[in-house]
Amino acid sequence: MVELSEKLRQIPKVDQILSEEAIRPYLERFSKKLVLKSIRRSLDEVRSDLKEGKLQELSREALLGRILENLKHDTRPSLRRVINATGVILHTNLGRAPLCERALDRLLEVGRFYSNLEYDLKEGRRGHRYAHVEELLKELTGAEAAAVVNNNAGAVLLVLNTLAEGKEVIVSRGELVEIGGSFRIPEVMSKSGAILKEVGTTNRTHLYDYERAIGPDTALLLKVHTSNYKILGFTSEVSLEELVSLGRRYNLLVVIDLGSGLLLDLSAWGLRDEPTVKGALQAGADVVTFSGDKLLGGPQAGIILGRKDLIELIRKNPLSRALRVDKLTLSALEGTLLTYLDEKRAFEEIPHLRMITSSLQELKKRALKFKRLITRMTPPGLKVQIVQERSKIGGGSFPLSELPSWALAIRHDHIEVEKIEKKLRQWNPPIIVRISEGYLLMDMRTLFEEDLPIIAEALAYIVKEG
Repeated sequence: MVELSEKLRQIPKVDQILSEEAIRPYLERFSKKLVLKSIRRSLDEVRSDLKEGKLQELSREALLGRILENLKHDTRPSLRRVINATGVILHTNLGRAPLCERALDRLLEVGRFYSNLEYDLKEGRRGHRYAHVEELLKELTGAEAAAVVNNNAGAVLLVLNTLAEGKEVIVSRGELVEIGGSFRIPEVMSKSGAILKEVGTTNRTHLYDYERAIGPDTALLLKVHTSNYKILGFTSEVSLEELVSLGRRYNLLVVIDLGSGLLLDLSAWGLRDEPTVKGALQAGADVVTFSGDKLLGGPQAGIILGRKDLIELIRKNPLSRALRVDKLTLSALEGTLLTYLDEKRAFEEIPHLRMITSSLQELKKRALKFKRLITRMTPPGLKVQIVQERSKIGGGSFPLSELPSWALAIRHDHIEVEKIEKKLRQWNPPIIVRISEGYLLMDMRTLFEEDLPIIAEALAYIVKEG
């Protein structure tokens, strides 16, 4: 039996590997620096595996294969496409809303060439970047004016800094939400320079709570839509219409942070808890803010709509420069908004809207097709069932709402589901699934048609390799 010290001595030197004929194609494809990095890392891994007993012998082919895998890893982008089989449509960790084709077309054209980002083609002089989406936003929502910043937290920060710096902003205690990444409304307000004045209790706030809190230093009334949670039971909240009426009586501005930003009514699909952007403006809100990459289905952005005089003040705030969006965000947002001009087309072409409105019959049909594909491609031992599931909207919207769906429940006679899940997650592209009661679950609602053969191929390989 060969001793460990002898095995370690048999590991080739870096120069020996570099002179190998099989390494030459790697040097032609990649820089020498990258190849050397992968060789050294591979050799370190081999030494470690030998010492820990994970590797009994080292072959030339295995070493070269390891070097190539490390090269692929080092040159692969970190931000990658993944397949979402979780059933969470606006999955924050997986990039929220997939973009529609029109948005992608605009991204490619504007990103590849020069553009009239801040150039007025009609007048032949400098223009402003938000002109490319402002008219569309006005048309779709009825707003007088619009501005766009990098995200909705930035939108709230900019609005409060412009309209209420050094003054009081009254908000219900039950609406002091925490958003993703542990950022909280009170903290955003503090950074804006506005002074938070809480009213009411966690579960109940009345109109008289707001009225009693109004004083000489009050700048505005703020309503925050609790889009990522609901308080149930003994509750009471003041409607936007009531708040607007109060604001008019005391000559105070009313601002609403809608969070998700819904443009189309989804009540026909049983989703009734989310206010629309147009509805908030019609209720009389002076300024409305919301996200671009949630229920709107566009790129990450913070959209600010409202009275023209207020939007002009917001644009002139020096912070708007720090929070502004680039040409790629604007191009994708414009493409998304153009699709909304035809409501029927929006439901057909904007991915998350298509997922939300897909019928159970359609999902069942796709599940049957998917099951047949997997069964045909994979060796014996893989058990595939079609089961009823519940999809979620996600993205901090419709927190209590679930959509009935169909999913594939998968397990293997001899391979643990945790092992299959890990291998799927390490596939290219990575496949993200859920595990429930000993089964892998793949929800049909969040899968694209082109995802299905990729998943089937991955399962076939994993089962074959064991």
